[in-house]
Amino acid sequence: MPAKKKVNHKKLLESVKSGKPQSEIMKEFKFATSAQFKTHYLDALMDSGVAPAITTGRASKNTEPAKEAFVSKRGSVVISKILIEEMGFTEGDKFSVRKTKSGISLKKME
Repeated sequence: MPAKKKVNHKKLLESVKSGKPQSEIMKEFKFATSAQFKTHYLDALMDSGVAPAITTGRASKNTEPAKEAFVSKRGSVVISKILIEEMGFTEGDKFSVRKTKSGISLKKME
């Protein structure tokens, strides 16, 4: 998916309010489709506070990132970047791994 086009929302709103036809606005802002124009217009309305922001039901109620790891199909244990940064690990760090009663233990090797 290509990066979203950068549009001056204030200028877009002024063009629409001035009564310019959609085709002229699309040429001015180099929109390829009317759907692209409408999407940016809606974003401009939400940014300006004229229209309320749309919320999706997909946002997690838990805003804190999950602190989980998983085993990939290749058998590698994958630990999230957030956990890596939080623990102070860097690329190339080595660990000794051992099984414990409660699970596994990772100990950073010097």
